[in-house]
Amino acid sequence: MKNYCINCKGNVIDFSVPKVMGIVNVTPDSFFAGSRCETEKDILERTERHLSEGAEFIDLGACSTRPGYTEISETEEIRRLDFALSLITKEFPDAVVSVDTYRSGVAEFAAQNYGISIINDISGGLADERIFSVAAKYSACYVLTHNTAEDIMPFFVRQTDKLRQLGVKDIILDPGFGFAKTLDGNYDVLRDMEKLQIFEMPLLVGVSRKSMIFKLLNITPKESLNGTSVLNTISLNKGADILRVHDVKEAVETVKICQKAGFIR
Repeated sequence: MKNYCINCKGNVIDFSVPKVMGIVNVTPDSFFAGSRCETEKDILERTERHLSEGAEFIDLGACSTRPGYTEISETEEIRRLDFALSLITKEFPDAVVSVDTYRSGVAEFAAQNYGISIINDISGGLADERIFSVAAKYSACYVLTHNTAEDIMPFFVRQTDKLRQLGVKDIILDPGFGFAKTLDGNYDVLRDMEKLQIFEMPLLVGVSRKSMIFKLLNITPKESLNGTSVLNTISLNKGADILRVHDVKEAVETVKICQKAGFIR
C-alpha cells in the first residue's frame, strides 16, 4: 500500500486506492467532441455526472492543446475559466478542482479568485516557468507533465528539484502520453512506467481516447473507450494513482475490478 498523499487546500487525499479525475473542457475544439462544454447547462451537467460517478477531481480546461490546435489569448482563456469556475464553485463547493493550463497568469487568476487546488501544466514548466512560483505562492498541488524530447527520468529529477526549491510541497507526475512522443514512444513509456515509482510521488495517467489508441487501431476517438479501459488497466498495474478520463464511470469500474483482483501495483 502506498503511504503518500497530497494536500488540496486542507483536503488530504491519500492514494491507498487510485483516484479518478474527470475532464471538463470549456472549449469548442478539444480533440474529443464529447468533452466540450460551452454552455452553463453543459458545464454543470458534466461536472455533476463526473462527481456522481465517483470522480475525486474535476480537471477544467479552457484552452485546447490537441495536435494542430489554435492558441487563444490569455484573456480569452481566463474569460472561459472565469465563467466555468463561477458555476462549478457555486454549485459544487466541495469539489476538488484542477485547472489545466500552461500559463502562470491563468493559474494565478484561478488560484487567487477561486482557490483552485491543483495546477495541471501540460508543458512541465517549459512554456512558462513562473507557474512553479504560482504553485508555491498559493500552496497549490502541481501536476508536472513530461512534454519534451528529453528522457523522462532526468526531466523529472531536474523539474521536481526546481519545484522543491521554490517550496512546492505537493507534486504529481504525469508521463505525458500524447505529448512530444511518437506512437511507439508512448508505448515505450507505458511499458517502463513502474520505474517512476522511485520518485515516491503520485502518478497521473491521461490516455483517455488519445491517438495512441485510435491511430493504432485505425478508429476514432469516439470509438476508443474500450482501448482506454485496457490502457487504464495496464497503467494501474504499473503504478498509476490518478486516471484522468472523459468517462468516469468506466474508469471507476476499472479501479474497482483491478483492486479486487489484486492487480494494482
